[in-house]
Amino acid sequence: MKQDLIALKADLQSRGIDVLRLIYADVLGITRSKDLLVSQLERGAHNGPAFCQGVWVTTTQGGVLDANNIASDGLTDLVSQLDANTITPMPWEPGVAYVIADAFNPDESANLMAPRTVLKHVMDEYAKLGLVPVVGPELEFYIADRVEGGGFKRSLDLTGQVYTTGARVDPKGTFLGLMRALDKMDIGVFAGNHEFSPSQYEINLWHSEAMDAADRTFLFKTAIKDYVSRTGQHATFLGKPWSDEGGSGFHLHFSVVTPDGTNQMHDGSGNLSHTAERMIAGITSHAHAVTAFSNPTVNAFKRLGPDTLAPYRANWGFDNRSCMVRIPPERGQGTRLEVRVGDGAANPYLLIAAVLAAALDGIRNELPCPEPAEGMAYDNEGAAILPATLSEALDNLDADLTLKSLLAEQMVNVFTVMKRDEVARYEAAVADSGTREVTQWEIDEYLENY
Repeated sequence: MKQDLIALKADLQSRGIDVLRLIYADVLGITRSKDLLVSQLERGAHNGPAFCQGVWVTTTQGGVLDANNIASDGLTDLVSQLDANTITPMPWEPGVAYVIADAFNPDESANLMAPRTVLKHVMDEYAKLGLVPVVGPELEFYIADRVEGGGFKRSLDLTGQVYTTGARVDPKGTFLGLMRALDKMDIGVFAGNHEFSPSQYEINLWHSEAMDAADRTFLFKTAIKDYVSRTGQHATFLGKPWSDEGGSGFHLHFSVVTPDGTNQMHDGSGNLSHTAERMIAGITSHAHAVTAFSNPTVNAFKRLGPDTLAPYRANWGFDNRSCMVRIPPERGQGTRLEVRVGDGAANPYLLIAAVLAAALDGIRNELPCPEPAEGMAYDNEGAAILPATLSEALDNLDADLTLKSLLAEQMVNVFTVMKRDEVARYEAAVADSGTREVTQWEIDEYLENY
C-alpha cells in the first residue's frame, strides 16, 4: 500500500496543483471526498486518510443503518489509498485535481464493501480466462434551474429538439462550457447533444478497459454535477425526474478482448462468437437480479415499461432497441453487446460489475443462449418481464446466490439493507406507493444526490 508521496507531492506542485480532492463512490453511488493539501501530502495521505465505515451505511437523509455489523461493532475505520493514475485536474477550479481512492480495512486487506474493489474482483476472474472486458458507457442527464423558495424546474421546455445543439437548447451556455471543461479533463469525452426531452442532454465517452471506463464515468458524473452547480443550476442523472417527460438511461456497450486487444465477440464470418452467445445467456438469465444494480432506486422503475424504448423483458435482439440486450450492427473489432436497462442513477462500478458477473457465469457454465427477439419485443412472451419495482428486483437479487458470490456478499448485504430501507420509507410516505407519477418523496430523496 505504500507510495512515494514525496515524489508525488513534487510532481503535483510542479504542475501547479495544491489541492487533491480524494473521491470514491459509496454503495449508493454518491461521491464521498476529502480535500488534501498537497503541501502536507506525505502526512495527510500516509496510511490513509481514514474514513468511518459508517459511510457505507449512511442514507441520503443522513440516517445510519447497520449491515455487516458496521454499527454494532462500533463504526470502525476504513483506510483509503489514492490511485495516482487517476489524478485529473479540475479545469474550472485551478490548482485542484480529483484523485480516486481505493478502500482497505485497517489490516490492509481489501474492503469488499467498496464498489471499486468489487469491480476489480470481477475483472480478476476474467483475467483467469485470458479475457479483458471492454466497456463503452452512454449516459443521459437533465439540467435544471433551482426555484426560489426550494425545488427545481427544467431549464428548458422547448420540445422536439433531439440531436440539436446551440443557443436554442443551451440558452445560458452551460452545456457548451461543460463540454469544454470535460475536454480539458481528458476523460474520453468526444461529442454531445440535446436529447429527446427538453433540458435533457447526452455526452459521449470512448470505450476502454472496464475499470478505466468505470473510473472515467465516475469522474464524468462527479464533474458534471460540480461544474453545473457552480453556474447556479443543477445537473441530475436521476432516471425519471419529471412525470411528463422521458427518463435518463445509462447504457453499457460491452465486449471482451484478449490481452493483445483481439475482439472475441465474433466468429470471423459475420456471426456472434460462442463466447458472445454465452455472455448474452448469462446476462439474460441473471437479468432480474442485475436490475437491482442497473435500476437502484424506487424512481428508476417509473422509467421502465412497455413501449417506452426502455427494456421491459429479459431478452436480446440484433440492432433492436426494444430489447434489454441489443447487438449493434458493427462486426469485426466493433462487435459488442449493448445492455440498455441501466438507469442514470446507477453506480457505475456496481452496474459494470453486475453485468460482467452475469456474463461471466454464462461463459463459465456454458449457459444456453435464448433465441433473439424480432420486431418490437415488448409483447414477445418468450422472455420474462423484468422486475416492476425495486422491491421485486431486491427479492431477485436475494435469491440469486451465484451473482451474489461473483460480486461480494459484503457489498450485497450493505446494498440490500440500504435499498430495503429506501423502499420502506417510500411506502410509508406515499399513500399510493404504486403510482407511476414522480412523487415529492423521490425528488427529496434522490434529486440532489443523483
